Amino acid sequence: MQRARSPFRALAVLGLAATLAACGFNRKSEPPPLGETFGADDTYSRTYAVPPATACEATRRALLGQGYVIGKNDGDTLQATKSFQPESDIHTQLKVRATCLAQPGGGAIVFVNAVQDRYVLNTSVKSASVGVSMIGSVSLPIGTSGGDLVRVATNTVQNQDFYRRFFERVAAFIPSTEGLGPAPPPAVFETLPDPEPPAPLAPLVDPDAPEPR
Repeated sequence: MQRARSPFRALAVLGLAATLAACGFNRKSEPPPLGETFGADDTYSRTYAVPPATACEATRRALLGQGYVIGKNDGDTLQATKSFQPESDIHTQLKVRATCLAQPGGGAIVFVNAVQDRYVLNTSVKSASVGVSMIGSVSLPIGTSGGDLVRVATNTVQNQDFYRRFFERVAAFIPSTEGLGPAPPPAVFETLPDPEPPAPLAPLVDPDAPEPR
């Protein structure tokens, strides 16, 4: 004979199923890695009404004007670096990469990204053994050596103000006449012909004058 199921057990099973379903429904979507969203903003690019070569030359001048060292320049791609030392044992290096491409409708688009590397000075201390009577051998530091920079962090700069100011400097080095069409030809004024001389007027006749015989 089959034993009847307890109503409390059935209610517990239904409650557990409802709880699991609610957890699955209310579960939030996993955030993108490190805040990467692939948004439609133009933080890293700007368009200019000039050829790509002119846009890249303006980019190069903007970087040189801010103290960057140009390390690579292939015409449509360039890379520049600038070093900083915020503290005595901390060094940072900013690498800026720019690529200039032609736009389908004319002009150029400049893509820029900056990567910041952080280095820490790693030093080691040398020691030497000195013999002392009645004590023995004693190790004493005699100086430092092996000072090497060790990279401890790398990140892509995402500050929008940084890129906005950079693109403003690029625009300042673009000639204002670049990208414009040829100058219109000078206006041609049609020469009008000289007016014809007026027809001679008929002499006036005095009605009271006697007729000639």
